[in-house]
Amino acid sequence: MLKDELSKVKQASKALSLLEEQKRNAVLLSLSDAMLERRDCLLESNRADLSRMEKSNPLYDRLLLTEDRIQEISEGIRKVASLPSPLGRTIEERTLPNGLRLRKVSVPFGVVGVIYEARPNVTYDVFALCFKSGNACVLKGGRDAQNSNRAAISLIHDVLQQHSVPTYGAFLVPSTHEATAEMLSAVGYIDLCIPRGGRKLIDFVREGARIPVIETGAGVVNTYFDKSGDLEIGKAIILNAKTRRVSVCNALDCLLVHSSRLGDLAELCSPLSTKNVLLKADDRAYSALEGKYPSALLTHSVPEDYGTEFMDYVLAIRTVDSLQEATGHIGRYGSLHSEAIVTEDDSCAAVFQAEVDAACVYVNAPTSFTDGAQFGLGAEIGISTQKLGARGPMGLRELTTYKWLINGRGQVRG
Repeated sequence: MLKDELSKVKQASKALSLLEEQKRNAVLLSLSDAMLERRDCLLESNRADLSRMEKSNPLYDRLLLTEDRIQEISEGIRKVASLPSPLGRTIEERTLPNGLRLRKVSVPFGVVGVIYEARPNVTYDVFALCFKSGNACVLKGGRDAQNSNRAAISLIHDVLQQHSVPTYGAFLVPSTHEATAEMLSAVGYIDLCIPRGGRKLIDFVREGARIPVIETGAGVVNTYFDKSGDLEIGKAIILNAKTRRVSVCNALDCLLVHSSRLGDLAELCSPLSTKNVLLKADDRAYSALEGKYPSALLTHSVPEDYGTEFMDYVLAIRTVDSLQEATGHIGRYGSLHSEAIVTEDDSCAAVFQAEVDAACVYVNAPTSFTDGAQFGLGAEIGISTQKLGARGPMGLRELTTYKWLINGRGQVRG
């Protein structure tokens, strides 16, 4: 039974929480080196996964490993190793009138379970962040990436063995629905579950879990081009947010444009045509683009396009008549992930950042920056879209909780 294995993970988590910082860093540096030494094996396993997926599938890019991506993951692990430890921080400290000394100190959660789709890089990121923060990790990847994930966990186990660290500090469960259900009911074995993927996966986890869950991943992302927006800044931001990597959760899904700037819409969108981005525009935006944007890449929007995470070279466009209409749209269709405004009006920027409810709210910058590494966190275990606990990119500190340490000299309560 899976719970027999999870009990070993739970036991390993106790050992991991007691490791010295130097040991943690040595393991991570060894893993970074080992990834590069065994990149051919990792790429071969990934090719086996890719061979079963059509290139037209939006998840193909998420599944794909390349030499450059392996290099980036390796460098990310080294960055995590270089960061200060999140453990043992005194968050709060005071002495009561009776002489009791109270300290609120950061500690690991214990066992962190992560359920994710076709993203083999997540296996490495989760392990690195969990290990550095003193947590064991239970990994549940999708069938699409099963060969890539098995190769990754084999490499991680080899490195842990080299350093005499329990290999159950990282455990890969079978890529089946039954295993997911067992994870979600593993009360007493898994302290925290984090789903990374689309809305369907996140809803399934939230609705079926008997263990604590932090929601991450689903991103329906909007950018509002205000009546005072700078055209060149807007062109660069929209292109980058939409096309840098269309399959990731911080990619742009909907452009909101102020009606007074419809005359600039064709130029604003012109760089998107070089990437073959299909525009789904409302009637006013369609009229502004017709004859000025490739007809094969322009169509009328339907209501369902707003609120859709496309994960593809597709962008919805809606015309609005005011800042309030833009923020209202975001409030209705956004996913609390990342939103942006392009404006030269400081008061509009301030209102937008105050009114928009999202983990990350940008002014004159693309939502593609919503990323743990970009925020200086080394890597991320996910982008939390909820408000209780962690919010936004989850790095090392977000993988810790705390406990109270109380020291006395024989005081008793009256």
